[in-house]
Amino acid sequence: MLGLVENHSMPRAAAFFDLDKTVIAKSSTLTFSKSFYRGGLISRRAALRTAYIQFVYLVGGADHDQMERMREYLSTLCKGWNVAQVKELVAETLHDLIDPLIYDEAASLIEDHHAAGRDVVIVSTSGAEVVEPIGEMLGADRVVATRMVVGDDGCFTGEVEYYAYGPTKAEAVRELAESEGYDLSRCYAYSDSATDLPMLEAVGHPYAVNPDRTLRREATSRDWPVLIFNRPVRLKQRLPEFRMPPRPALVAAAAVGAAAATAGLVWYASRRRQAALTRATEAAGAAGAAALADRFARI
Repeated sequence: MLGLVENHSMPRAAAFFDLDKTVIAKSSTLTFSKSFYRGGLISRRAALRTAYIQFVYLVGGADHDQMERMREYLSTLCKGWNVAQVKELVAETLHDLIDPLIYDEAASLIEDHHAAGRDVVIVSTSGAEVVEPIGEMLGADRVVATRMVVGDDGCFTGEVEYYAYGPTKAEAVRELAESEGYDLSRCYAYSDSATDLPMLEAVGHPYAVNPDRTLRREATSRDWPVLIFNRPVRLKQRLPEFRMPPRPALVAAAAVGAAAATAGLVWYASRRRQAALTRATEAAGAAGAAALADRFARI
């Protein structure tokens, strides 16, 4: 891919990829709002607000404070949810929702790294239930993702077992380097968000992909390459031999996907709605905002 990936045979190395807006074109968690509305887990109002949040997230992303508020609300929101019901809803929609969102450029880059003998690791704040099947879909060797606690009754306890965010991502990268024998100076990392600066700083070859404003500024000051991915493609179309993971592997994808999707709507829509709408309108234009509202009004 444009000569970005050099071939180093020894020592071992890896390429670490953030997921949302780096490998896929949207938020892997917020994407499920419509499915959960239809399944009765969230209200129509919540689904509409989540659609709005998805739009604003695509325009401007989420900073540290916003992500922390999402995490805090997540622990309250998902408590008591029946995992089996959530799994069933996700099993019905994961293929249709995620398959078309993979950036062609990211898929090519993953292939290039594998061809160069590097492992590919997805490191995402999204839930493991969502990230693991996507990682399998992409041929990733390993996945690091947020994990929620499930009680003996099969329901979410409302606790976060492991939160893959910010410095925690960098810690996971270093731990993998130690356990797998990766030379971090020869490793690559890709992200769109300034919240992933610790992970980018941990490797010898950091790349900013579709960067937010803060990350673009940091990348420019540090002479890091900036990549723009803008061609989502269906993997089945791109790779005729591609096969989706077995359905049992897919049906577990709901936990954090559902919870974080709805988590954003409460604090963000109530506290930041007007300011975000102004930014979104400036970036996308009045016509785009009207089209979005019309689309989700039909839910």
